[in-house]
Amino acid sequence: MTLPGHDQSTYRLRMEWGPTGAEAVAADYAVVVDVLSFTTTLDVAIERGIEVFPFRWRDSRAAEHAVRHGAALAVGRFEALSRGDARHVSLSPASLAEVDGIERLVLPSPNGSSIAFALADSGAQVVGACLRNAGAVARWLAPKVADGASVVVVPAGERWYDDTLRPAAEDLWGAGAVLTALDAEVEASASPEARTAMAAWQAAVLPLDLLHCAGGRELVDAGFAADVEMAAQHDVSDVVPVLAGESFRDAADPHPPAPRLRRVGP
Repeated sequence: MTLPGHDQSTYRLRMEWGPTGAEAVAADYAVVVDVLSFTTTLDVAIERGIEVFPFRWRDSRAAEHAVRHGAALAVGRFEALSRGDARHVSLSPASLAEVDGIERLVLPSPNGSSIAFALADSGAQVVGACLRNAGAVARWLAPKVADGASVVVVPAGERWYDDTLRPAAEDLWGAGAVLTALDAEVEASASPEARTAMAAWQAAVLPLDLLHCAGGRELVDAGFAADVEMAAQHDVSDVVPVLAGESFRDAADPHPPAPRLRRVGP
């Protein structure tokens, strides 16, 4: 249950953390940000024309889900390395950029997927954003906000060992990048939480900060510096991944998803 004042409903541009925040702060459009690496991998896949089916679990259910949809299954980075196949399909955005012949992909992501589906269940139109496509997402949202729609940007964060939310700097920067670009496109009220994300983004130094923040160092130390460097690329992609039913497709798809909106906000 949302406490009074926590829903940011007096502002059209909103920001809140993680799965619980996604439930607490409703909006007409919801932007999920998981820079390392769900939404970066999502962006790379959509850019390559791949329809992406996010999935909440990384177990045998993911393989069954892939079979049902006639899709390839993205495996974890270390599992892919253990297979010794240079052309594997994994959660690594750098490796996905080199894969050919894939039309549909199941992308297991307990955090990003759970947030996306929770937001969709609230009636919001869900979009995936990262640093690579922050400007494109903002340009797509701008006319909708100008018409009075509200937007909540949800940095996914990570999990501590006790499964509590760990706010991740990279996701705050990604949220701020979207909100800053949107603020430059259209005049709309932004909550203090949204303005905090914008300030964090304006203070970030890329790619250095992404390589040296906790999430970046974890991947670099594990041998995945290329993933971090790709995630640090800003405004290099024009795709806008929109969730329609069970899958993400580009908003520019000739058969775009039908909006399932209920106006939320001032």
